[in-house]
Amino acid sequence: MIQLETIQILIADDMEAHRRRLERIINSVGNLSLVASAKSGYEAVAYAAIKKPNIVLMDIEMESQLAGVKAASEINKILPDTKIVMLTVHQDNNIVFAAFQTGIVDYLMKSAPKEEILEAIYSAANNQSPIRPIIAEKIRQEFARIKKSEDHLTHFFKIIANLTPSELEVLKLLCSGLKRKEIAEARAVEVETIKKQISSLLKKFDKNSTKEIVIDVTELKLFDMIKDIS
Repeated sequence: MIQLETIQILIADDMEAHRRRLERIINSVGNLSLVASAKSGYEAVAYAAIKKPNIVLMDIEMESQLAGVKAASEINKILPDTKIVMLTVHQDNNIVFAAFQTGIVDYLMKSAPKEEILEAIYSAANNQSPIRPIIAEKIRQEFARIKKSEDHLTHFFKIIANLTPSELEVLKLLCSGLKRKEIAEARAVEVETIKKQISSLLKKFDKNSTKEIVIDVTELKLFDMIKDIS
């Protein structure tokens, strides 16, 4: 492990016992220096702006459930070179992944032994923080989700390209929340005509109900686009 010159550290945790433990760990090593100890996400951002630490040890849940995540995002904006290591009492996959999206470099359980905490500090200082298994799995899942969404999107546009202008207009009205009778009135046609066009839509989309089609459009974030088609 590379020993850098003095590493300036900011602690942010609303629990005094946790702050004191981290303070003892930091003070036990010669080249680590505690520059401030914050009790909230707000204080963490304020102290970081003033002290400009190299490392922030940030609790996730302080004055609110995601106070640490929000604070990390703000610190990353004003001090992009400051490395943030997130501390947590439970491994909530979604919260931890959300934290990484703010620019943090590592996360640890609060109960981690002294040696692991020091290793995380030095790794962050040397830009060598590991991608821990929980994050690697979340990244894999996200790429799989994106790939599935892209494939679904391509399939969807192929269907759209094969719709008649009338079917496209009916789809737009369905996405606007109108029922068959209301669509018929809006289109100034017989309800039977709308029923035939909806039947054709169901066949082309390979769905059993118009609700399924609308859900598809919504999940692909195309609801507004379909509404704007004229």
